Amino acid sequence: MILNETSYFGAGCREAIATEAARRGFKKAFFVTDKDLIRFHVADKVIEVFEKAGIPYEIYNDVKANPTIANVQHGVTAFKASGADFIVALGGGSSIDTAKGIGIVVNNPDFADVRSLEGVANTRHKAVPTFALPTTAGTAAEVTINYVIIDEAATKKMVCVDPNDIPSVAIVDPELMYSMPKGLTAATGMDALTHAIESYITPGAWVMSDMFELKAIEMIAKHLKAAVDNGSDPVAREAMSQAQYIAGMGFSNVGLGIVHSMAHPLGAHYDTPHGVANALLLPYVMEYNAESPAAPKYMDIAKAMGVDTTDMSEAEGVKAAVEAVRKLSLSIGIPQKLHEIGVKEGDLHQLAIDAFNDVCTGGNPRPTSVEEIEALYHKAF
Repeated sequence: MILNETSYFGAGCREAIATEAARRGFKKAFFVTDKDLIRFHVADKVIEVFEKAGIPYEIYNDVKANPTIANVQHGVTAFKASGADFIVALGGGSSIDTAKGIGIVVNNPDFADVRSLEGVANTRHKAVPTFALPTTAGTAAEVTINYVIIDEAATKKMVCVDPNDIPSVAIVDPELMYSMPKGLTAATGMDALTHAIESYITPGAWVMSDMFELKAIEMIAKHLKAAVDNGSDPVAREAMSQAQYIAGMGFSNVGLGIVHSMAHPLGAHYDTPHGVANALLLPYVMEYNAESPAAPKYMDIAKAMGVDTTDMSEAEGVKAAVEAVRKLSLSIGIPQKLHEIGVKEGDLHQLAIDAFNDVCTGGNPRPTSVEEIEALYHKAF
């Protein structure tokens, strides 16, 4: 399994930036974050650490919610001009994915054409050393070997898989998540649940990934609604910050399925927030994947979601797992139909083609086709 070299958890652990930078002999930080985190003063919490420790830094905030090739290219140019020797990425998947792309291209200039990183890229050098600090409890970008960049010219989300992109240090500080709005808390929490469920039923799952994913499902089921209802609930925030990381430890190593394949084109075509797309599609795909060798594992999912599964048949376990996910989703205000989020019915065929060709499709427990994916989109429409 591929995991971070070093990880820190708990309120205030962002102070470890200074410790780790000193231990590794780093001199200047290239600080990748987004404009909203600067505007809402979340970035100030990291800048305070830099200034207290006397670490020079340069801010790069050209980051979009669904980051693009241009964001990465501009970042590479800015990094080279900055004189920095390490990256500190603060944000959700968008900032951390942008930082991963920058770090990989800087140290692997033969991949300067960002499109060449799509799929499994055979880069030879580790990315620029990166400290990743998530501000959302969802993507687990700080512990995964994946990142997603939009090719705007092709209207396509490129899923890049590269062990060399994993951040050197993950710093999971729930205090950085307190100001996350309700909608974002809900969507990113359901993203984490999707990671856990998809990687629990993928054919590549094994005893260690199963252990991570069941624990993540249990923690998300128990704490997500409380985190949405009261963003400054320290217990719920800390539990969600850990649960999404635990889910990431599993899925980064065993893969995902067609919830992600179907969510990626929505982000590319409509700029749909990734967590919203996953959350909406998850119950429909779970029903579809129940007709696969993964069906017996649905009982475990239901149980982890807090359902009493005593004396249930396999079919009842499947139904209970799907219903528990849908109930949680509804309780935190997730849209349930694609038309509610602006998807056009006429686009479903093209979305299905894009989804079928997505790198995550190979990890689905049930073999699929463009036609079956299109039927799923229609069902969710």
